[in-house]
Amino acid sequence: MKLLFIPFSIVGGLIAGFLGKRLFEGAWGLVDDREPPQAEHRYVSFGKVLLAAALEGAIFRAVRAGVDHQSRRVFAGLTGSWPGEEEPEPD
Repeated sequence: MKLLFIPFSIVGGLIAGFLGKRLFEGAWGLVDDREPPQAEHRYVSFGKVLLAAALEGAIFRAVRAGVDHQSRRVFAGLTGSWPGEEEPEPD
């Protein structure tokens, strides 16, 4: 069953990337009216580079987790089999 889930995962990853990019652009627009700074930009503050990276990372990670979980729910609804672990491992 895990092999059958691969196309769901690929499509989910593409959707998550698109959504994450759009959400980050919208969120950054609330922070600054310029494009998000990158590490290679010379004349930006260190703090602004870190803020942009942290915001982008948090948004992408949250969107990816949400899309991945929902694609697994759809897959399980269609096949009756959950593609992954049922619960987190106990500590």
